Amino acid sequence: GGNQPIRVDFRCIAATNKSLEKLIEDGSFRPDLYYRLNVFHIELPPLRDRREDIPLLADHFVKKFALAMNKRITHVSSAAMALLQQYDWPGNIRELENAVERALVVAQPPEVRESDFILKLQSDRTDDARTLEEIERNHILRVLEECGGNQTRAAQVLDIDRVTLYNKLKRYGWKRTPVETK
Repeated sequence: GGNQPIRVDFRCIAATNKSLEKLIEDGSFRPDLYYRLNVFHIELPPLRDRREDIPLLADHFVKKFALAMNKRITHVSSAAMALLQQYDWPGNIRELENAVERALVVAQPPEVRESDFILKLQSDRTDDARTLEEIERNHILRVLEECGGNQTRAAQVLDIDRVTLYNKLKRYGWKRTPVETK
């Protein structure tokens, strides 16, 4: 709110998955801003082009989230690691981080297994949902199934409130299947 200049000393780090040179040519990015930002350029290929980094990153995220969740998970199984290396990671490292975090929520010690991940490989995609609501419904029901019908656990995995999940399931016409007792 003042009117006196304040001296600052900082570095600005910016990232993009777009070609800023191309955007300048198209007239949709300001050249003066580009030249201010482009002091030191680092080109980092997408994760799908450097699959050898996936095991290191996955192990890092397992340690990070196991500690945060106080879970005794020590590693990713070899089958799960193979799955992670086959996936294309359109969301790059953030998507890998979220996938590992979600897997740790449902994983049982001592390792994260292939079944703890909900990744769909390109050849596995059979979801013909056309609307966002259909995609959401399919995803919620798949997570609920993976959690054995446990709505509280599914709500945690989905990162939504349990009441929100209950209301969505009611809207979808989902009925709880009785658990068999022996």
